[in-house]
Amino acid sequence: MTDTPEPAKPHFRSDVTVELVKSDARDADVLFAARVSTAGEQSLEEVTKDPERSKGLINYLMRDRHGSPFEHNSMTFFISAPIFVFREFMRHRVGWSYNEESGRYRELDPVFYVPGTSRKLVQQGRPGKYEFVEGTEEQYDLTTRAMEESYRASYEAYQEMLAAGVAREVARAVLPVGLFSTMYATCNARSLMHFLGLRTQHELAKVPSFPQREIEMVGEQMEAHWEQLMPLTHAAFNKNGRVAP
Repeated sequence: MTDTPEPAKPHFRSDVTVELVKSDARDADVLFAARVSTAGEQSLEEVTKDPERSKGLINYLMRDRHGSPFEHNSMTFFISAPIFVFREFMRHRVGWSYNEESGRYRELDPVFYVPGTSRKLVQQGRPGKYEFVEGTEEQYDLTTRAMEESYRASYEAYQEMLAAGVAREVARAVLPVGLFSTMYATCNARSLMHFLGLRTQHELAKVPSFPQREIEMVGEQMEAHWEQLMPLTHAAFNKNGRVAP
């Protein structure tokens, strides 16, 4: 007689993860795309001739917002984050491609987001001009307890419906947006810079942005990967106020 497997127990996380799964992205991609305007088919030969000139060209393109040369590259990330992060992500449509795991075709794992103590809990000020500050110990305890109790109850209801034969695509409706999901996201440097300009706070940014912390955590990890791939382009992005060209 085969034993019935024990149902998975809820697991709680305060982090997000970003893996660079493949890339075709180099500073040279920007250079040959830009130099084709004057060099024609010989533009590829110009990439390594003069490193300082190449650095200057990338900075010029960024400064004067000649954006199309920054599109001739590709990065694919595998991201694990709460569903509410992905709902914000989907607002970025130009230059992005997404494929997310499906609750219609697989039973969803009970992995849920609970903010850690480094996540500021309290919002002060009016919309458009507010700040977040640290919560009290009591507020963190309440947040953790309330979220975990809600998550356990919702996943128990989900499991109960599945056991009764209810379709996965129906049963998933009881699950909260704090549930972790995974997706592949593919972009180019130009679309990533636009994302970072809106979804990260940075002292060098000409235009302030006030992203939700959880999507900023994703953005910071994506930026770290991109910086390694295209250091000259990343430096020019920072030098010119983190405004996408």
